[in-house]
Amino acid sequence: MTTATVNYHVRSHARQAFHFDVDGIVGNLISPELIATQVKVRDLRNQANAVNFAEDGILFVTAKSKVDEFENGHSWKAVYEQELAQLLKQEIAAKEVLVFDHTVRVDDPNATRRPARNVHNDYSEAGVNKRLVDIVGAERAKEFQQGHYGFVNVWRPVEQPIMSSPLGFIRPSSMQVDDWMNIELIYPDRTGQILGVAENPEHEWFYQSKMTPDEAIIFNIYDNTGLPHLAHSALDMKGDANVIVPRKSIETRTLVKY
Repeated sequence: MTTATVNYHVRSHARQAFHFDVDGIVGNLISPELIATQVKVRDLRNQANAVNFAEDGILFVTAKSKVDEFENGHSWKAVYEQELAQLLKQEIAAKEVLVFDHTVRVDDPNATRRPARNVHNDYSEAGVNKRLVDIVGAERAKEFQQGHYGFVNVWRPVEQPIMSSPLGFIRPSSMQVDDWMNIELIYPDRTGQILGVAENPEHEWFYQSKMTPDEAIIFNIYDNTGLPHLAHSALDMKGDANVIVPRKSIETRTLVKY
């Protein structure tokens, strides 16, 4: 076990929200109240089989990519998205994979997108339904809803191994229903909703240390048949302040039909 700091949300009857690009300034963010909390974290570097997709909603996999540059133009997207579709069909038995978002994060104060340091899951129930319709339209959404579908993220390091601020997760079986809360996302042109997580000393945190660009994490965000979804956050580990190369990663959101 090692120790990390995470930022939990606070239970409140008042509306809680992240406000993005405030006053028209890109990257200008106002956050709801968060509480920095030290947690014990288990490293699964040599215990990857300690979690699985059916019971825990997550897999750590070796998944070498032909793509190593994710920021210059869009020429890499077709190749990378084809790789991810094949990966999800192979690893979680997906029948259809629709990739709809890529986010490159750099742990640098000047970066447009930095690692998310609040304990959260990407969609609430309302957010899921809205996103599904946004991606496939109202008619096809009904087709998805009548079958088995989910939202699944694929995360991987970019350029260098992850030596600081790794992505950490809470084992779903260690969470309680009232740990979750709805958090609004307010953008200049739209609104969304995620799930925030309140502190609970029973939470079992885990991660995989020193992940390389040839490795990836597949993790569940939502599943309409009840497969577990995961609370997650960047972990501020003891000793991170001594790391010179900032953490860089790409997170891809997919809609999966089983």
